[in-house]
Amino acid sequence: MIADKYVVNVEGVIFWDGRYLLIVRGTEEDHAPGGMAPPGGKVEGAGSAANILEATLRREIAEEVGLEVHDEMEYLESNAFIADDGDPVVDVVFLCRYKAGMAAAADPAEVAGVRWMTADEIRSHPEIAPWTRQSIELAE
Repeated sequence: MIADKYVVNVEGVIFWDGRYLLIVRGTEEDHAPGGMAPPGGKVEGAGSAANILEATLRREIAEEVGLEVHDEMEYLESNAFIADDGDPVVDVVFLCRYKAGMAAAADPAEVAGVRWMTADEIRSHPEIAPWTRQSIELAE
């Protein structure tokens, strides 16, 4: 059965000083707990808004890891999948450039850790999902 409503999620592949930021998802997360991924989250309560994907992504990055990214973001890809909780999701991934802040996990239930990694480290890491590797390849 094809769902007629999707959760819209955004992810930010943040690049700074030759490395990309990945989060370790908290163990209490509904989807992919403990997995490594770019920071991001769901579009919620948007009403009418311009550039809602980008605004949501800036907010989620600030909330999850305490970073500010530049306003300009580059679209990398979008995918549809069924989350672990059964919700159909459209995920939009953007390349972001670091602007300010010190990356840290704001809420350990949501983000258990942060890691700055090179593209080569991400390619060879056995616990990073193929779709995350693909996003990094597109960013490269």
